[in-house]
Amino acid sequence: MQARVVLISGAWRRSLAPMLAALAIAGAALAPHPARAQTLQLPDFTTLVDQVGPSVVNIRTTERAKAGNGGAEVDPNVEEFFRRFGIPMPGRPDPRRNPHGGGGGGGGDEPQQRGVASGFILSADGYVMTNAHVVDGADEVLVTLTDKREFKAKVIGADKRTDVAVVKIDAGGLPFVKIGDIGRLKVGEWVMAIGSPFGLENTVTAGIVSAKQRDTGDYLPFIQTDVAINPGNSGGPLINLRGEVVGINSQIYSRSGGFMGISFAIPIDEAMRVSDQLRASGRVIRGRIGVQIAPVTKEVAESIGLGQPRGALVQSVEPGGPAEKAGVEAGDIIVKVDGKTVEKSGDLPRIVGGIKPGNKSTLQVFRRGATKDLSVTIAEFDAERPAKRAASEPGVAPVKGPLGLTVSDLSDAQKKELRIKGGVKVDAADGAAARAGLREGDVILSVDNTEISDTRQFATLAAKAEKARAVSVLVRRGEWVQYLVIRPGK
Repeated sequence: MQARVVLISGAWRRSLAPMLAALAIAGAALAPHPARAQTLQLPDFTTLVDQVGPSVVNIRTTERAKAGNGGAEVDPNVEEFFRRFGIPMPGRPDPRRNPHGGGGGGGGDEPQQRGVASGFILSADGYVMTNAHVVDGADEVLVTLTDKREFKAKVIGADKRTDVAVVKIDAGGLPFVKIGDIGRLKVGEWVMAIGSPFGLENTVTAGIVSAKQRDTGDYLPFIQTDVAINPGNSGGPLINLRGEVVGINSQIYSRSGGFMGISFAIPIDEAMRVSDQLRASGRVIRGRIGVQIAPVTKEVAESIGLGQPRGALVQSVEPGGPAEKAGVEAGDIIVKVDGKTVEKSGDLPRIVGGIKPGNKSTLQVFRRGATKDLSVTIAEFDAERPAKRAASEPGVAPVKGPLGLTVSDLSDAQKKELRIKGGVKVDAADGAAARAGLREGDVILSVDNTEISDTRQFATLAAKAEKARAVSVLVRRGEWVQYLVIRPGK
């Protein structure tokens, strides 16, 4: 078909101007947008590998062979994998270093390879960060750089609670990593890992951030990713697209022992706080207040008037500890520390642990429908003493009451041993109370935010609440307290 050129007169051009403008705008909208096209492209990690790779190290640990430890069974498929790639099995002698040696039963003086892991250089003078579980129990730690130089490392310190360790090699002028800002890290952001999975040095894997603040440990809100992490990646860096370290690869979720698409990294800000203390004193000093805690459920929060589930439920208070001296009681819900909100129970040990022992802090607790501020002096973390269990001494005659409970008064000796002022002991529970989880031996401390002194008061309160939609009771069981919600109509 022959193309034709149509000339449009001035009048027609003026009349068609609005239509032509609209078509021009529509065409521009349909045309490829540079910024949009750029976001659809996959990132190029080659520059990051060149930038960060020299700062990532391989870590091998050895230990002296112990008599009788050579009989462990190993999956044949795993053993074949290591054999094919010429990698020594963890805990077995390295045939490349001892080609004439025997099997796994070596002598007590011969060091045997214990494991292969990763780490990264923090400073030019040779400080290296890795996981605490990597160096735990090792007799010797060997660090190999990307230029194949190998050094014996000294363990400066390791903290098992955060799984962070710092080792030192005698070298200078080393390439070191840049530390990133966790606050800028977003879910869905691309990240990269460099490490030694199965001993395969300088292996690069990539993925995205799947979640932040994943609560799987006492002191750590982990970064969850789908970056391929396997044995040997432990201690290696998690890197953002700016070439900054945002985490330490530490754990995986797995049913087989291999990668299944879920891995966890220690946030670098938490790791650096630990690292600074390890480098300064070789150990980590944490604060404590002497309480045992539990989560607050939605049902409990609604039944006691807290509203949204938040805070940490105090299940027990250590006798003579900082919390008891401050006036904290079992059943309190700690909702703030020094103005910082305790969103969930796992936040409390992290917040308190970061406060220097000896400092005075303000705890805001929710108690019987109202908040109260308490001043507490933070103590240094140590092993907590277990609370004593109540004696099985019988109380006075039991009283059959509403809510499906038979209760009796506590003797003065029982109250003293339990360190409580009042309460009633459950002698039997059936119906709604049994369905709520109450059982014989429990001690009821309060009903609907009102403290219980004896069986007479309990019967009065329970009778008033019997037709209510739900009744919250604070229960002491052994050395713990917890809230239970009784629904009489069910």
